[in-house]
Amino acid sequence: MKKKARNGFILSGVFTIVSILFLILIKTVDVQPIGPEGTSVGFATINGALFKLIGTHKLWYYITEVCGVIAILFAVLFAVIGLLQWVKRKSLWKVDKNILALGEMFLLVIALYVIFDKIPVNYRPVVLDEGIEPSFPSTHTMLSCCIIGCSLIELSQIITNKKTLGIIQKVCIGIIAVTVIGRFISGVHWFTDIIGGVLISGAIVSLYYGIVMQIKPERKRRKAS
Repeated sequence: MKKKARNGFILSGVFTIVSILFLILIKTVDVQPIGPEGTSVGFATINGALFKLIGTHKLWYYITEVCGVIAILFAVLFAVIGLLQWVKRKSLWKVDKNILALGEMFLLVIALYVIFDKIPVNYRPVVLDEGIEPSFPSTHTMLSCCIIGCSLIELSQIITNKKTLGIIQKVCIGIIAVTVIGRFISGVHWFTDIIGGVLISGAIVSLYYGIVMQIKPERKRRKAS
């Protein structure tokens, strides 16, 4: 388990470094005012070409909105589990460490959402009802990949029936794929917004995997006792 935990932490570090480098490149490489109202966009040539090629599709926008709600429901589910453990055990610190860690990952996602909302990197290629909005990273991509990805890691630790787990894994991976691909096809994000969401998600999910693998031997000992 120590090797798996170490690999998870290393992979998280790699994703983090790549995410930071990618962010720097977006702000410095091929920056042109191709966005709405002349807003500047990095990697403008490829972003602009792909946006013109794909266009906008409202149906996919609404589909990914539903996927975003599903991701939030996953977070609510584990928040309820943590709350019930807290009440039953009468102490926050007696809640399963993996559930606490999962909550921390969800809070990290929220913190990143607020940061990127306050410090915009790119603006959407289209103007929606709320006017010009920050679009990097794709928050729906990040929500789906992070919340469902981390939840899937946790579910794989508590569901013992392989057939049931296999079905759940396929459904979760399907939701993530639909969100990532659909968000791009919808036309409300630049291509680099999607890539940024995936990279940041990779860092968070890998971090949680490392934490779970580190906690796993302790959970086994506790069950055995």
